[in-house]
Amino acid sequence: MKVHAERDRCIGAGLCTLHAPAVFDQEDDGMVVVLNERPTGTDADDARKVAEHLCPGKAVRITGG
Repeated sequence: MKVHAERDRCIGAGLCTLHAPAVFDQEDDGMVVVLNERPTGTDADDARKVAEHLCPGKAVRITGG
């Protein structure tokens, strides 16, 4: 799997960093930054949860298996 973030869709809610801090961070302007594009284990599960259910701007997406 690979994690992508579309900064132009990000609204700066911070749910990604709250629920998957090993995968996501926020810039000073509040916009999402991907720290780990290819997480594994529970970090991958957390990133998938953010992408599928938690990101209000739908700025996070997962590609691949």
